[in-house]
Order: sequence, then structure tokens, then C-alpha cells
Amino acid sequence: TGFTSKGIAHSSFKWIYSLICLAVNGFLCLLFLPNQSSAEPFVPQWEDNSKETLLLVWVHPFGARINIPDCWERLGMRGCKVTDDRSRYTQADAVLIHHRDICCGGTHLPPKPRPPGQKWIWFNFESPTHAPQLWKYEGIYNLTLSYREDSDVALPYGCLIQNALVDKVPFGPSRSDLHRPHLVAWVVSNWSESHARVAFYKLLKQFYFVIHSSTYGLRLGEYHYRDGTVIVDLIKQYRFYLAFENSQHTDYITEKLWNAVRGGAVPVVLGPSRKNYERFLPPEAFIHVDDFPTAQDLAQYLLKVKDSPSLIEKHLSWRKNYSLYISSWCTDHYCTACMAAKHRKGKVDVVRNLNEWFLS
Repeated sequence: TGFTSKGIAHSSFKWIYSLICLAVNGFLCLLFLPNQSSAEPFVPQWEDNSKETLLLVWVHPFGARINIPDCWERLGMRGCKVTDDRSRYTQADAVLIHHRDICCGGTHLPPKPRPPGQKWIWFNFESPTHAPQLWKYEGIYNLTLSYREDSDVALPYGCLIQNALVDKVPFGPSRSDLHRPHLVAWVVSNWSESHARVAFYKLLKQFYFVIHSSTYGLRLGEYHYRDGTVIVDLIKQYRFYLAFENSQHTDYITEKLWNAVRGGAVPVVLGPSRKNYERFLPPEAFIHVDDFPTAQDLAQYLLKVKDSPSLIEKHLSWRKNYSLYISSWCTDHYCTACMAAKHRKGKVDVVRNLNEWFLS
């Protein structure tokens, strides 16, 4: 297996999926995969003049309200209406329910009885480490929406699109990408001595160079969490960026990687396996900590790349062939959930073994 023009090594999977790229303010990559529920494979059709589907957002993630998107204006999706007005609960075709707010945030599930035919969609973009109490919600959801490729509706934090497939100007490498004044940066919001990334950072910084590190809200000032503008501007000064995840799980590859790509740095990744990362971007586009037996070996390689134009080119030349799309939080998620509900109307879907699946 390996990275394909669609961004996924489909030979790794037994199921059928479709990758849809929409030319709306960029290119949105959506993955629709049947998984642990009884949902059948489906390919969304944008031109649908049937009855409008109403999606109710039960609670905005972490209580941070966003403007309700117009799915036609944003993504060209017809017949999808999103609301956060709970008084329309009985009218809603589907309810999008954010896991962390239900399990840990004091928000209750929608009331019983559930309106006939209404689908509940489990919505979660945290890793299993930070998604507790899954066992409480077995058998109540109809579809899943997460970053995992085997969700019923999968929407990664970011994706690459081959320029040959679209009329798109390459995003690098630029001259500034090839010449950077500093070597390594790392920005972290959740510092914990128990995290593997903190332990590895402490090992790495012992060898030959100083890593510019910071926590959100300190040296960087206000951090634009989903937009990442402040961090990307910082990354543009560095050759490498430590894209270290707070926990290591299947497909848990977050904005940390994509901010490095946006900033033109070479990501040094700590997360799931190299094979997992290669489903999202070319193998030479990143350096995995597991590529080296020790932190010292990794440090020596970074120093070698710094002084080698040919190695720099090796890690950056892929950028000539791809464009980057970053999912808009939560706009893309709401509209995607609504579209999925629209295409599952009248079908029986039940998410079974939520806990076992997501922890796998």
C-alpha cells in the first residue's frame, strides 16, 4: 500500500468508499465509509430536489457557538438545512450530538420519545484517550462522524488533492521554503509529563540544537485554534515542525500536521504508524520518529538535512503536485452530517459496539 492520487491507499480497505472533491472556496475531501453500523455504502449526489433534510445541532462543540452555515452557499449541497433551535427537535430528520459535551460537559441527550425515523449522529474529533464513557451510548446512535476513515461519515482534519485532478496552482515549495533561518519549532497546548510527546521532546532537545517551543497563550499570544494563523506564521521561519499528537491512535492526525504543511516546514511526526500517515500524504512529505532507533539518530538526520539542498528538496518537492484543503470547523462537519442524513433517509442504521470500534 501507499499514498495514492486520492490520498488513501484503498487497497488497505475491504469496504467501498468514495472520495468527493468539491471546488468551493478550495476543495473539500469527504470520505464516506460503511463501518460498524449497518449503513450500506452510498455515493452522495449533490443535485437532489427532494424534500429538504433538517439537521439539528444539539450542542455546539465545547459550547462555542458558530454561525449556522448555508450548505448550498458553502458546499453546493442542495436540500440540506442546519439549525441549532431545539424547539425544532420533533421536526428534525437527524440530530448531531457532540460526544464530549454529552459525556463530560453537562449536556443531556435529546428527550424521549425520539421522533420516528430520526437519526442520531455521534460526532467526535477527539482521540479515544479523550473520549471517555463510550460504553454508556451503545446502540443509541445511527451514524458516526469523526476523523477516522472507517466512520460512517469520515472527515479528516485536512487532505491533499493532486493538482492534475483540479485546476489548482501548486502551493510550493517556494524559495522561502528552501531557505529557513531556524531549525525546529514545537507549539503545544496540553503539556503533560505523562505524554509520549513530552518525553520524546526532552530527549530530542538534548542533541546539538535548541528547539523553539511554546505553549498557546504564552509566547505566541492569542492562538486561533481552528484557523491556526499564528502558528503557521511562526512555522514559516523553521525548517522542521514537531507535529506531535497528544495520544497515538488510528487515524488521529490533527491540525498539527497540516499546520506544518501550510507553513512549508517538514513535519516530524509522532502519532499513529508511518503506514497510517502514508494514507494521507506521500512518504517523503514527513519524517516519522519511528524511522530512527533513537532520538539522537533523528537529531543527527535533521542536522544532515539542514545542510543538504538535495535532502531538503527530497522532503519538499512533492508539494509541486498537490494542493491542501483544511476542513472548516464546524461548518463542513454540520453540512456533511446533514447530507449523510439526507442519503440515509428511510434506511435502518444502528451503530453497534461504539466503544470497541473507537478504541480499536
